[in-house]
Amino acid sequence: MQIFHGRNDNAQSESRGPTFTGQVWADPVMPSTDGVTINNVFFTPAARTHWHTHERGQILQVQSGKGWICTDGESPQAIRAGDVVWIPADERHWHGAAADSYLMHTAISLGKTSWEDAVTDAQYPGAGA
Repeated sequence: MQIFHGRNDNAQSESRGPTFTGQVWADPVMPSTDGVTINNVFFTPAARTHWHTHERGQILQVQSGKGWICTDGESPQAIRAGDVVWIPADERHWHGAAADSYLMHTAISLGKTSWEDAVTDAQYPGAGA
């Protein structure tokens, strides 16, 4: 068993970079342990991940705000505070904030994450708004 204590008062949020579009910040909840990583992730309006997959899947628990999630080949689906999303293993997807709202979710990632190309404005609902 391991206990990971809550966020240190002096800890700084991590600015996420090359695998995201827009301003995205993350606070680690649990460092990678046995292939599981947990982060609280904050997206500014219209910020989003690039396309990606997770070796054993991912769980998103939306804490506040609203946004979008999309699986390759499907239409984006709205997500909001209180929603929980299960993304199966190796399902290509992206997620992020709506154009008119921030989004904060807890991401529980299982196994290796494989990052791909950016989600274009044409693929993202309301990104040009």
